[in-house]
Amino acid sequence: MEHPENSEEYKGLTVNSGVTGTTIINPYLQRGRFKRRELSVDEMVEGIIKGDVTILSQAVTLVESILPEHQAKAQEVIEKCLPYSGNSVRIGISGVPGAGKSTSIDEFGIHVLDRFQGKLAVLAIDPSSERSKGSILGDKTRMEKLSQRKDAFIRPSPTAGSLGGVARKTRETIILCEAAGYDKIFVETVGVGQSETACHSMVDFFLLIQLAGTGDELQGIKRGIMEIADGIAINKCDGNNVDKCQMAATNFRNALHFFPMPDSGWAPKVLCYSGFYGTGVKEIWDMIYQYLEFVKKNGYFEFRRNEQSKYWMYESINEHLRNSFYHNRHIQEHIGEAEQTVLAGQKTSFAAANDLLKMYFSELRRQESGVRRQQTGYYGDRNH
Repeated sequence: MEHPENSEEYKGLTVNSGVTGTTIINPYLQRGRFKRRELSVDEMVEGIIKGDVTILSQAVTLVESILPEHQAKAQEVIEKCLPYSGNSVRIGISGVPGAGKSTSIDEFGIHVLDRFQGKLAVLAIDPSSERSKGSILGDKTRMEKLSQRKDAFIRPSPTAGSLGGVARKTRETIILCEAAGYDKIFVETVGVGQSETACHSMVDFFLLIQLAGTGDELQGIKRGIMEIADGIAINKCDGNNVDKCQMAATNFRNALHFFPMPDSGWAPKVLCYSGFYGTGVKEIWDMIYQYLEFVKKNGYFEFRRNEQSKYWMYESINEHLRNSFYHNRHIQEHIGEAEQTVLAGQKTSFAAANDLLKMYFSELRRQESGVRRQQTGYYGDRNH
């Protein structure tokens, strides 16, 4: 590199050429040398049953993957873990953004582990960006006490476009956590308001966290998330906010009278607490265990678990059909054309969708006909 400072015009100034830049990567490093060995299905199941947190995390990552080969392996793992699942208490926790769900879970988790022992798994669902498709996954940073406990497993997951406040694979993750010995499962939703029904369909108790003075008490008479809540807890009941919280609790109790009695026969309760100071947490968990004892006695607990299994069977069918449609080769070839006809105003959205569906089912019938011919050995007239 030339340095004009060294010319005759600038006598007395000297700039050394310096040392040639070197790479920061070790030239003797063998790439792939430290690549982790991929576990087999049996090894993964064995590790999960033993409570290995590392293998459990790998299995959850496998479940959340969208690659077909990963999905096939994940289903094998889930099927083999299924006999070891179903022995936990599943608690769904939802609320408006900023209600203090993560901070409350930190207090709830410490209280439950200290009082009832056992192991706790927290499945925190974080919203995904519609633009970048990414998620921050920062819920664990607000669970400072719980993240230091060896008997707690915290797993943030992105929604990845799923509606209903939970990720598509949360239910499968619950099965893996139960097989790993976690007898208490917390499912924290993204907190999007009225669309948390998916979380309700995978937990035993659905806790709705609310705030005072936000206008929510005026919307309490609206059907939606409040109608499916088994209990309502009003957070930040401390300092000068105590009176507001008590007033909000009264309004919520009045609003609940407009709803019919739930199928469980349990009348939802409204309590106040402070997630920051930890006051009122014991009363909330007394309410939750009173509910669980109540529904186990009248048989609703098992009934609800069975209804949830049936619900997720249909959800799995819908998801499989959706994936089959969009991964069909003929659909992938013509969906762009159909999109252009809609944008050009040549077809309505319904007509274009109907044409694609007809093409899809026609292709399925053609494939089915080909398989039937192979099975029967008939391929048409072979005399010519």
